[in-house]
Amino acid sequence: MALVTVDLAAPQSMRGRWAAWAAVGRATGGGKRCYAKGPVWHYDDGGGNWIDLHHLGDGRAVLTGNDHACSPDPDDEDFDPMDGAPWWWEDPVREAVRANENVAVVHGFDGTVWQRVASDVDDGFSAIGLPALTLARTRERIADACRYDPATGLFDPTRPAPSDETIDALIAADADVTEELVAAVVGAKAGDPAAGAAHARAFLTA
Repeated sequence: MALVTVDLAAPQSMRGRWAAWAAVGRATGGGKRCYAKGPVWHYDDGGGNWIDLHHLGDGRAVLTGNDHACSPDPDDEDFDPMDGAPWWWEDPVREAVRANENVAVVHGFDGTVWQRVASDVDDGFSAIGLPALTLARTRERIADACRYDPATGLFDPTRPAPSDETIDALIAADADVTEELVAAVVGAKAGDPAAGAAHARAFLTA
């Protein structure tokens, strides 16, 4: 089966946004849902829907994932995310299947463009809502995360949101994040900015 181009930013372009979201999540208590571990960047939306970005070297990467409500079932005969895929997609997909069983989202980056197997079936990627896809989405998700009351865990619309300028500075650090940058977003006395900064810097190793 043929491959089709997917309109996604290059992995390097997503790093600053992905790391910023991870930093804020860790600083405010949600670090297990977004992190970098070696060459893999992980995102979980908190409801069991997830995305992993596997860095393979030589500019290549493979993105795997699944949305339990919107992705097709593994036994769907009309959809095979690996039908005609390049050989270098195989190891990350095997790894993802071992860890998660159901894997419907499979996109490969050859150093220039993202591609997926051509299919009329929705793989569920859009439903997962990865914040790092765009600057606007990352800003919005970070601003909302900072408006949860740490004492109750509930969203508090009266809590002030961080400014776009402080969020943009955190993103612009491109994972080389300091405690001060995190504190400017989440508040110096809110959560654990130092842990958030260390969490973000793990994205530098890929």
